[in-house]
Amino acid sequence: MVKLKKEIQFQAKNGIDFILSAGILWLAIAFIWTLEYPSYSRSIFTFMIGAIMLPLAFGLSKVFATNWKVKDNPLQPLGLWLNFAQLIYFPFLIFILIRFPDYFIMAYAIITGAHLFPFAWFYDNTAYAISAVIISVGTLLITLNVELEKMWAVPLFTSVILFLLGGWIIIGNMKLKKMKRCTGPTNMKHTIQLLWLCVYCHATAKRNALVISHSAILV
Repeated sequence: MVKLKKEIQFQAKNGIDFILSAGILWLAIAFIWTLEYPSYSRSIFTFMIGAIMLPLAFGLSKVFATNWKVKDNPLQPLGLWLNFAQLIYFPFLIFILIRFPDYFIMAYAIITGAHLFPFAWFYDNTAYAISAVIISVGTLLITLNVELEKMWAVPLFTSVILFLLGGWIIIGNMKLKKMKRCTGPTNMKHTIQLLWLCVYCHATAKRNALVISHSAILV
């Protein structure tokens, strides 16, 4: 299991392309909620702009050289299912849109934050769990303390946390790459050299023991 997860972490770069694309998307959503439109209209615009998420993530996957499909790894489809899991909450989101459009962006942000939590296990990265809690709780606190005209603070806050998570992931990926390099061909060469040294030392010790034993017999 650990080996399978490590392979996904290295190939998918811990989901950095999706996290950064989400950060950019929520920044755009923050701009939408500064516009002079009714909350219902801004909520519809928020739904519409969500369509750029996958193309944006695909473009970033080329920049970071991430691999969305890891062959012969049974855990790979799980990442996709974890992303789709947030779609199950959409009926609740639609209810908020119809009945309480002023609070649509709060509900959307909480769902976005909460769906990050299982990725803490998937990528062995506690940053996902921390970010999930911060986004969900922080969004609620902001909504309780700002006026409806300033609800743009919710998507802006969400975007900032996602970018911080992205920075955390990039640092982790650099460490992961360094560890991968240490277990590569260079390290294998050193291992072979050490093995030959052990064999040589063992042979030398055995030869010396025979010489001492022979000398003792002669005496």
